[in-house]
Amino acid sequence: MHRWIPLFGALAALMGAAGVALAAAATHSGLGEMGQTAAYFLILHAAALIGLTACAHAFAADAAFARALLLAGAGLGLGAMLFSADLAHRAIAGSRFFPMAAPAGGSLMILGWLALAAVFLFGVARRRA
Repeated sequence: MHRWIPLFGALAALMGAAGVALAAAATHSGLGEMGQTAAYFLILHAAALIGLTACAHAFAADAAFARALLLAGAGLGLGAMLFSADLAHRAIAGSRFFPMAAPAGGSLMILGWLALAAVFLFGVARRRA
C-alpha cells in the first residue's frame, strides 16, 4: 500500500501541470471556455489528490483507511482526467474523445467525492468505537 502513495502524489502533480498548461493554451490559442473548464477540473482535482495523498500518508498505519482514501482518489483522478480529456479534445479537435467520455468522467468524479465522504464518515465512526 505504501508504494501507491507516491504514485498518487506524482499523478496529482502531473494533473496539475497538465491543467496549468491547458489553461495557458486555452488563454493564448483560443481554445475557449471548454479548454478553460478542462484546465480548472484538472487543477482542482490535482489539489484534492495531493490532500488525499497526504491523508493516506498520515494514516498509513491504518491500512484499510489509507487504502479507502486512495480508492476514492482513484475515482476522482480518473474521472477528472477522462472528463478533461473529452473537453480538451473537443476544444482542440472539434470532436469527442470517445462517446460518453465526459458523462462517464463526471459520474466518476461524483462517485469519487461521495466515496470520499463515506470514507471520512466511516473512519470517524470507527475511531470513536
